[in-house]
Amino acid sequence: QVQLVESGGGLVQAGGSLRLSCAASTRTFSRYAMGWFRQAPGKEGEFVAAISGNGDNMNYADSVKGRFTISRDNAKNTLYLQMNSLNPEDTAVYYCAADTRSYLIRRPLTRDYDYWGKGTLVTVSS
Repeated sequence: QVQLVESGGGLVQAGGSLRLSCAASTRTFSRYAMGWFRQAPGKEGEFVAAISGNGDNMNYADSVKGRFTISRDNAKNTLYLQMNSLNPEDTAVYYCAADTRSYLIRRPLTRDYDYWGKGTLVTVSS
């Protein structure tokens, strides 16, 4: 069982930055690929970014590439998402997820991730 708790969401003006964190309650955190997904009001959830177990490999959605950075601190069992140059289209609930069946990044699909946090709301005002 893996529990994931996101934090760091809030209200920010367009052009601003936020850093999300996801604390994982597991001793085997470094064995899992991790990801961030988001769901905007009235829209389906979408992949944002993923990172391999050792942090050497990352993958990003085209919509956030160059603006968002995913990282992890395996010593602290924590996943991060640094979000810069935010725009109103980034407004969404952001979820972290664990793919405990893979050390490597697999497909950017929600069904490949088996544990999820409850999400943290990011609101970007224009």
